[in-house]
Amino acid sequence: MVTLAFRNRGQGRHPLSTLDKVSLDISVVLGTSTMPIHQVLRLGRGAIIELDSGEDDDVRILANNFPVARGTVVVNGNRIAVEVREMLPRSPDSR
Repeated sequence: MVTLAFRNRGQGRHPLSTLDKVSLDISVVLGTSTMPIHQVLRLGRGAIIELDSGEDDDVRILANNFPVARGTVVVNGNRIAVEVREMLPRSPDSR
């Protein structure tokens, strides 16, 4: 979950103060896989699930399960990040 917070640096209300403490779920989809439920139930700790994408493929970025962007995974030492490469256009009914 990502929490957005805006600080008021002057007198009066910040124009975005209504967004203070707005929460949304951000998900990054690396790939997908299909398997029967009996196989899922047998998965144990450390199980490896093969995905339908490669390490150089774009990832999908979702906000509250709605696709908002595409990006790439960036690994720097022991830190993993996602770099946003393209914002997806919003559908007219979601505005």
